[in-house]
Amino acid sequence: MTILAVVYITVGVLGFANHFPNWHGAHGLQYEDFWIELTEVLAVVCGIFLLRGANWARWLAVAWMAFHVILSAFDAYRGLIIHTVLCAAIAWLLFRPEAARYFRGDRAASA
Repeated sequence: MTILAVVYITVGVLGFANHFPNWHGAHGLQYEDFWIELTEVLAVVCGIFLLRGANWARWLAVAWMAFHVILSAFDAYRGLIIHTVLCAAIAWLLFRPEAARYFRGDRAASA
């Protein structure tokens, strides 16, 4: 869980930093820039609460990735395939019996 949580935090922070200059660019703040940054903040929140063992965070993690699968459906097939495989792998990791014990608070038993 720790590695996955750190990945979510890292992706969120790097994505936020990457898209933030758009807020100050020549075109000014656009509607979509706000939503992009919000999804990056959600990734950070998700990662933090995965570390804390919050059950709702694993649902948010899968929903966040599923959202990216949907976005990828409007783009190249390669992105769709990659996001779909990542979403399936993340869902599998987060909903295994060991993960369920972790999110119930049995961290010693699931370590």
